[in-house]
Amino acid sequence: MWKEYELTVNSLTQKVRFNDVTVETLFEPFIEKLFAMQKEKCKRLVVFLVAPPAVGKSTLTLFLQDLAKRKSLGNLQALGLDGFHHTAQYLREHFFEEGGKKFPLEKIKGAPDTFDAELLGEKLRELTEKEQVSWPIYSRKIHDVVFDGETASGDVILLEGNWLLLKEARWANSRKFADYTVMIKADATILRERLISRKVAGGMAREAAEEFYEQSDGKNIDRVLKGSEVADETWRVAEDGDFVRED
Repeated sequence: MWKEYELTVNSLTQKVRFNDVTVETLFEPFIEKLFAMQKEKCKRLVVFLVAPPAVGKSTLTLFLQDLAKRKSLGNLQALGLDGFHHTAQYLREHFFEEGGKKFPLEKIKGAPDTFDAELLGEKLRELTEKEQVSWPIYSRKIHDVVFDGETASGDVILLEGNWLLLKEARWANSRKFADYTVMIKADATILRERLISRKVAGGMAREAAEEFYEQSDGKNIDRVLKGSEVADETWRVAEDGDFVRED
């Protein structure tokens, strides 16, 4: 029931696996629905896919992009929120307060305050006005933003990120550009081990990885799951990594 696929994720070729039944009964109908909406709108469709860290948003959206192409369903383009991080220099030079002390924003990189929500709003507005839009990406090679990293030109834009539905005023301007939204939920204990294991695999000591989780990743998971607006559609990640629709 599971099949392996090769995808390029963050400039690296990776093998990923998805359940064949899920591909046929959830992913394909989802894409078909999006293109039906796009044809009815007669303009570009913008879709938000929101989930907490470690759910696999980037991999999933790239797989859906590839699936739409293989099935000749249409031009679906996967884009990410990571390119809207403030630059590394900005994060070093700007601070947040905690416990009466100031810390550089780079200490909580990935939290909502480390993103440029205003720039996101501008780029989403451009998507409604132009056929092609310069889109920023986050480079894992230089660990910084590349402002003209790719060109957004799909008929359906599938934008993934943690904070796209966050109930905060500065993110509200972006939400108005979404034609459809999906939230993916998951048990926090599953995500905790994924995130810690990811850091350990990257060379970090487990104790340090657990400390980072408590300081940053864990708070971000809680904030996404409890602080986001209700989406048009909700999926959930099962323990085996499969996806199921909740509503």
